Amino acid sequence: MNKVILIGRLTRDPELNFAAGSGTAVTRFSLAVTRPFKKDETDFINCVAFGKTGETIAQYLTKGRQLAITGSIRTGSYDAKDGTKRYTTDVVVESFEFIGSGNGSGAGRDQGFNDNFGASNNSGYSNPSNNFGGMNFEEDMTPVDDGDMPF
Repeated sequence: MNKVILIGRLTRDPELNFAAGSGTAVTRFSLAVTRPFKKDETDFINCVAFGKTGETIAQYLTKGRQLAITGSIRTGSYDAKDGTKRYTTDVVVESFEFIGSGNGSGAGRDQGFNDNFGASNNSGYSNPSNNFGGMNFEEDMTPVDDGDMPF
């Protein structure tokens, strides 16, 4: 399974281009993702989003804005002008969600913007009966003894 979940801040404004021939939107950006257990260590992850997802990211996000994405890792290679072979690693964005208040750009959940591009939506969580989509989890749940945990 090739699945990536990242939370970070944009290192620069997203770059929106359109693919020759098809006209598909292609947005490239980089996320600064801090390592949780290493003080002052940050990874800079190159990301690419296509179509409406890419257009939305380019329209509403700017440098410094916090973003959560899900996607997959893609590797590739190309021959540079100097004749050397270069290798690339990108995360192809499948879905995203604006998080945090960012740098005051006004976009995101704090302004009520949360459409179908969000990585999650909170439908069902306010249901006090715990009946999600006709499934009653209270009836189906089996208690777990902590002694059964493998860790």
